[in-house]
Amino acid sequence: MRVSPAAMLSVSLTIPLLPLASTKTRSSDQSFLFKQYALNYQSFSRPGRLVSENTSRRRWTFSCKCRNRGRNNHSKFDDEGEDFIAVNFYRFVSIGDPEAEIEKHFSFLKDLNIRGRIYLNEQGINAQYSGPSKDALAYVEWLKEDDRFSDLLVQISPAINGHAFPKLKLQNKPSLVQYEGGISHLPLLDPPMRAQPLEPSEWKRKLNDLTDDDGASSSGRSCILLDVRNGYEWDVGHFHGAPRPEVDCFRNTSFGLSDEKEAPSDPLINVDKEKTDILMYCTGGIRCDVYSAVLRQRGFKNLYTLKGGVSHYLKEEGTAEWVGNLFVFDSRLSLPPATYGNNAVDEARETPLTPVDTSFARCYICDSQIQELRHRNCANLDCNRLFLCCAECVVNLKGCCCSNCITAPRLRPVLQGVKRYEKWHVYRDSEVQNAPLA
Repeated sequence: MRVSPAAMLSVSLTIPLLPLASTKTRSSDQSFLFKQYALNYQSFSRPGRLVSENTSRRRWTFSCKCRNRGRNNHSKFDDEGEDFIAVNFYRFVSIGDPEAEIEKHFSFLKDLNIRGRIYLNEQGINAQYSGPSKDALAYVEWLKEDDRFSDLLVQISPAINGHAFPKLKLQNKPSLVQYEGGISHLPLLDPPMRAQPLEPSEWKRKLNDLTDDDGASSSGRSCILLDVRNGYEWDVGHFHGAPRPEVDCFRNTSFGLSDEKEAPSDPLINVDKEKTDILMYCTGGIRCDVYSAVLRQRGFKNLYTLKGGVSHYLKEEGTAEWVGNLFVFDSRLSLPPATYGNNAVDEARETPLTPVDTSFARCYICDSQIQELRHRNCANLDCNRLFLCCAECVVNLKGCCCSNCITAPRLRPVLQGVKRYEKWHVYRDSEVQNAPLA
């Protein structure tokens, strides 16, 4: 049975130690044949790779080929002409046995053409994935049959170029989002310990109050708008009045945790924790929920989040008080607000998108205004910085973010259009590194 590489699925799956009927290994970092793993009373074979091992569990990476063939050896996936979508959701809920939960999800997903990141642990689930609409929505409907997820808020956007993720990773992760010190100790299962979620219409009213009253709510209380994302996300789009976060990774977010000498630009320095309203927003909502629990433990009383994040707001309220695009963590990188309209999936291929205001966006190198709200990675593999760049600087610096990177030993070619870099081995032995610019 032969299957094209494009039809393969890679799945990262953490499973408890189980007896193996047969294994064949050459060394711990080479491929082996993992046979007859019992999953929901079924047996199957997987070529796999041992990723990590400890006393209680092993984590395997599976590359599954047989899933793409049905009866009579016919391809199970015939997605030609079908609309692809990207789906995002999360839920903080108690999961008593994450390993068993993962087995259930894998049993359902193994026959679907889905790629992305689906993380589960004792605190809940966090998922971002893509696939043909019938498969992507089938997983949502299956999940909603579970009472714990019956009212799940799901964000959907078109993925007109097909899959937005390279493979499927289904894992039992210690943290549903990466934060310094982890999040397992945070009381995320207790809603009062998180911020109060605001519907998009309510959020819009509060933003209007801020604009009209210059930093105070209609009640006369002080109010701070806090972007709980990374600085490079703010660079392509944000709410009016939100300061740019000086953070390049959520793991290092520290608003309200430092004194004035350590972080003089921290917007939460010296605020009245009892009388100041903190309005927090992020892409889909999960980072705000996590960080609001951190702030709650630090004594901040009046915490509010945008329910469903910016993606939900753009769907419900459009671009009111928003400027630019929305950064997303998949191959699409930057999405215009119209992407999240109620008919966005149906209209993505037929309707021209409304022009987006780019007057605020600046080239990282020369600070000139740019027209395209889409990041590129530095051509220096060992830098790989995400940055906005004007066309002239792309040429002058060979796709790099600074002059130092131009002479780096692992320099990749300049990418044109919306392409993304491939693995280094694609360029390593090629003369393309020294090829002239197109």
